[in-house]
Amino acid sequence: MVQVKEFRIRNNCTVEEYRIAQLFSVAKMSLNETGDGEGVEVIKNEPYDNELGKGQYTYKIYHLASRAPAVVRTLAPKDALELHEEAWNGYPSCRTVTTSPWMKDGFKMVTETMHLADRGDTENALNVSQEVLDQREVVYLDVADDSEVPKSSYKPEEDPKEYKSKKTGRGPLKGDWAKTCDPVMTCYKLVTVEFKWWGFQTVVEALIMSYTRKAMLLMHRQLFCDTDEWYGMTIEELRELEDKTAKDLLEKRHKQLENKTDFS
Repeated sequence: MVQVKEFRIRNNCTVEEYRIAQLFSVAKMSLNETGDGEGVEVIKNEPYDNELGKGQYTYKIYHLASRAPAVVRTLAPKDALELHEEAWNGYPSCRTVTTSPWMKDGFKMVTETMHLADRGDTENALNVSQEVLDQREVVYLDVADDSEVPKSSYKPEEDPKEYKSKKTGRGPLKGDWAKTCDPVMTCYKLVTVEFKWWGFQTVVEALIMSYTRKAMLLMHRQLFCDTDEWYGMTIEELRELEDKTAKDLLEKRHKQLENKTDFS
């Protein structure tokens, strides 16, 4: 059975600011998560203008290896542990499709995103059918709640309850901050996961959703605590940063792959 969840993440920033903040955070996390031949490889990052509208298209390959869930590593050969991600970012909306070349039609994850200037109370932000609404599960993620953050992933410098922005004066995020903070906006992310592998479908789909939930929470915690880094950046400066990050990612992966080969 296909799993459908709508994650709602409220942020202490404007919709316009979040456009820069999200792209900055993705670039930073990609660089941090790449190493030892694993991580993110950026294949394309270019404007698009087609039947989907206008925006920025990205095509990335995620080399998972040891970072994949144990059950997936057990089932799949090592050379199959990579995911391909295509994204059409026509902000404030975005569509992301993640697939596995090795599994072909056996795996697909689609994330439809809408960013609105509200507190997470729009019932159908993605404008989906009643059938989808009946199937989805709504999940609110509180970036200031570290009860879902594994001890191994907790970083004091990325704790919204402790961070205060020098440039904006925002933070720390405590108590019912999402109900009172100004400015505020919400990311609505409708995630659909389908994993066709008899006997493992339910388990793996649940694992993927759990991983997605954790990744979204950690990214948005870091996003807020990096406010003073991205605040005031222009989209042109951000594109330059993305280009530099793509080159750094390629160099980092290749260098560490070469080192592994030299010592193998």
